[in-house]
Amino acid sequence: MSNKSKEEELENSVSEAQENTIEQEEQEVAQEEISVEEQLKEDLSKEKDKFLRLFAEFENYKKRTSKERMDLFKTAGQEVLVSLLPVLDDFDRALNELSKSDDKETFKGVELISGKLKETLKSKGLNAMDVKKGDAFDAEMHEAITQIPAPEKKLKGKIIDVIEKGFTLGDKIIRHPKVVVGN
Repeated sequence: MSNKSKEEELENSVSEAQENTIEQEEQEVAQEEISVEEQLKEDLSKEKDKFLRLFAEFENYKKRTSKERMDLFKTAGQEVLVSLLPVLDDFDRALNELSKSDDKETFKGVELISGKLKETLKSKGLNAMDVKKGDAFDAEMHEAITQIPAPEKKLKGKIIDVIEKGFTLGDKIIRHPKVVVGN
């Protein structure tokens, strides 16, 4: 073989190698561009997910604080109302004693004042619990002061007497009724 053909062959192989190298570099650049684009898409999806979670958490926080605020407004005057409960008990005792006396005018006056106080407290959300003799005893609703032998078989495990009224403020019990239970 001649030197010319060897040189041509060598030049061809060098040019082929250069072309292959250029093609490889172009492919690598294209792959880098694709991987950069994929990386950016992945980062974007992560940020979207993070944003959605943060937004949901904030919405839950708003709902929770709103509910807590509503509960606070419902029971804002609870301490004052609890302190007035003995006054209501005293009115009931006074009315009971005045009903036994002959002075009907005094009874009417005290009854009017008692009724007005009860209506005012009722408008603020205070309600007396309706507990009567013969009702079933519920440990979550009633406070048992004592147990006595039941006068009748049907009163076993039932309320025999109500010592002190119970009250609710909205849906919350602020004073459990004190009762005597049949044994």
